Amino acid sequence: MAAAKTFDNQSKLPRLPIPTLENLSQKYLGSCKPILTEEEYAATEDAVEEFVKPGGFGEELQKRLLEYDKTQENSWLEDIWLNKAYLEWREPSMINVNWWGEFVDHPDYKQVAEDKLPPPGILTSFQIHRAAGLINNLLDFKALLDSEKIPPEYMKDIPLCMNQYKKQFGTTRIPGTPADTIQSAHPATAKHIIVLFKDHIFKVDVMHQNGERVTLQNLESALYAVGGQGFASEPAVPVGLLTAGHRDTWAKAYEKLKTLSNQNTENFKVINEALFAVCLDDYCPPLDKDAVHRQFFHALNGHNRWFDKAMQIIVTSSGKADSQQPSISSEPAVSPPGASEERLPEPVKLSWVVDSEVESLIKEAGETAQELINDTHGIIFHTDIYGTRYFKEVAKCSPDAYVQLALQLAYYRVHGELTPMYESAQTRMFKHGRTETGRSVTSETLAFVKSFDDDNVLVWTPLHLICAVSPLKTYGSLPRQYDDKRQLFAAAIKSQSAYMKEATFGRGIDRHMLGLRCMIRSPEESAKATLFTDPAYVKSMYFKLSTSNMSPGKWFWGGFGPVVREGYGVNYAIGKDDLKFSISAKRSYEQTNPEEFRLQLDRTLKDMLILFPKRSQVWGPGWRKQRERELQEEEQLKTMRKLSDDYIKKMRGLAEKHGIVGNTSKPKE
Repeated sequence: MAAAKTFDNQSKLPRLPIPTLENLSQKYLGSCKPILTEEEYAATEDAVEEFVKPGGFGEELQKRLLEYDKTQENSWLEDIWLNKAYLEWREPSMINVNWWGEFVDHPDYKQVAEDKLPPPGILTSFQIHRAAGLINNLLDFKALLDSEKIPPEYMKDIPLCMNQYKKQFGTTRIPGTPADTIQSAHPATAKHIIVLFKDHIFKVDVMHQNGERVTLQNLESALYAVGGQGFASEPAVPVGLLTAGHRDTWAKAYEKLKTLSNQNTENFKVINEALFAVCLDDYCPPLDKDAVHRQFFHALNGHNRWFDKAMQIIVTSSGKADSQQPSISSEPAVSPPGASEERLPEPVKLSWVVDSEVESLIKEAGETAQELINDTHGIIFHTDIYGTRYFKEVAKCSPDAYVQLALQLAYYRVHGELTPMYESAQTRMFKHGRTETGRSVTSETLAFVKSFDDDNVLVWTPLHLICAVSPLKTYGSLPRQYDDKRQLFAAAIKSQSAYMKEATFGRGIDRHMLGLRCMIRSPEESAKATLFTDPAYVKSMYFKLSTSNMSPGKWFWGGFGPVVREGYGVNYAIGKDDLKFSISAKRSYEQTNPEEFRLQLDRTLKDMLILFPKRSQVWGPGWRKQRERELQEEEQLKTMRKLSDDYIKKMRGLAEKHGIVGNTSKPKE
C-alpha cells in the first residue's frame, strides 16, 4: 500500500463552521463572569441579550457572515484573520508579531567558560559548519515537502490541514499601505537563499540551477565566501533594519528605494523570492539563557535581520542557533545522497542606491526598533520539577490545563487578581484552519486560584467519603484538609479543558466575533452592535496574560512579546519530566515584573505538589534513581548515535572521494 502523501487529506477536510449566536452568548457570558462585578455583568447580560435576540442586529450580522462564507474558496476566516491580525497591523513585526525559537545545542557544541567565548567581530568554523548543516536540513525538508513525502498529520484519528506547509519556503511579507501583502509560491522554485552578515545582504545559491543538491562542504565554502566579502567591505547600508521598524515607515522606504534604482528593485526580487534567510552574527551572548534568547528575539538592536521572511535562521559565533522551522533540527547534518561537488557560484552582495530620504527612514526605523527593544524585558525559566509523566500518572489531568492553572495562580499571587487569559487553540481539523482563542479564565479556575492560599478552605472530610471519590489504592494517604482544594482543582481543570476542546472543534467565540464585526457596514450600524459597544467586550479580550503551548520542547523552544502594554507574553513547552517557560513584559509598565512572575511561578509549581500523592507512593521509593538511570541511558544513546553518524559521514566521504557506489546509509533500526 502506497504511503499517504502530504496533502492527500486536504479534499476531505470540512470547512470551518460559523458557530451559532447561542454558542456565542453562552461562552461569552461565561468568560465575562469571573472578570466583572455583579453590576457590570448584569449590564453585559442585557447587551448580549439585545444583540442575539430574534430579529436583533446580531442575527443580521450572522446572515451576512453566512453569505460571505459562500463566497470564500476555503474558509470564511482565512482572509479576515490574515488581514486583521497581521497585514493591517502597522506596529513593528519584530517582537509584536514575530516569535523567536532556540534549538537545542548541536551534538558537537562544547560548553565553554564565559571568558572563553569567541570575541566579537569574528565568524567561527563551528558557526559556519552548523549554519551549513541547518541549510542542508532545510533543503532536505523542502525536497520531502515538494514531493509530498511529509506524512499527513493527525489529531488522534482526525486528519489535520497541511496547507500552512505551503507557506514555508519563498514566502515574504511585502510592506504596503494601508496593508501589507504576502508573496508566496508552492513549490518554491528559487535556488538561492539570502545570507545577512554585518548588515550586508548576499544572494547565495544553495543548489545548482538544475535543482541538483550540493555537499555540506560546498555550502560551507559559500558561507566562508560571505564572511570574506563582508569583512572586506565598507560598512553596509542597513536596509534590513527597515523590517524592524514601523510598517508605514518601511512601506514608504520600500517604494522610494524602487524608484531610485532598477538595482534596488532587483534586490527586492532576490530577497522576496529567496527560499529563506540565514543571519550570521559575528558576536555571541553570555552563557545565561536570558541573554541568549534576546539575541534571537531582536538582535539587541534589530540589525542583521530580515524580519519579513517566513523563515530566518540565526547562528551566533558560538554556534547557538534559532529558527522558525523546528523540523530542521536533526543534527549533525549529512550531505544528501549523490550530492554534487561542483562549486557553487560566488555569493553576490546586494548593493543599494539610497538618498537622504531613505537614510532618514532607516534612522527612524532604527530608533523605533531600539525603543521597542529597550522596552521589552524577556526572561527564561526552565525547571525539571515535573512534566507530562507527572501530570498524567500522578495528578491525573491534562498537562496543558495544569500549566494554565499554575500560570493563573502565579499571576494572582503577583497581582492580587485574575485577568483575561489567552491560549492558542488550533483549528487545523478544518480546511485552511489556523487558530482560535482559548479563554482560559473561568468561574471554576477563579474559584481554585482564590482558594489555594486561603487557609479557611480547609475542610476535613470523613475518610469514607474520600475513599468514595478517590480510592486510597490510587491516591494514597492524601492530606484530607486539602480535599476541597482538590475538588476545586478538578472543576477548574474540567472547565479549562472543555473550553479548549470546544475552541479546537470550531466552537470558539473570538474569531466568530471578529467575523461579525467585519460584517458591519457603517458607524451607524456599529452603534447598534450592543455586544461590541458594551465595555466588557474590550475588557474580556484585553489579554494581560497571553500564552501559547510549544510542547514538548525537547529540540526547540521559544517565545513572543506581550500583546498589551500591561501584560505578559508566556510561552511554554511541557516535556516528559521538565517544563520550559519564556516570560516577557514591558519595562515601561512598572506593575509587570517578569522576575517576580518567574519566582512566583517556581513557587506555585512546587506548592501545587501538595494536592497530589507523593511520587514515591505512585512510582515507588526508587523513582529518583530510576530517572537518573533513564537520563544516563539517553546520554549513552546520544553518544552511540553520534558515533554512528560520524562513521557514516566518513564512509560517505571515502565513497565520494574514490567513486565507490554502494550503500553508505544508516542500517535500518
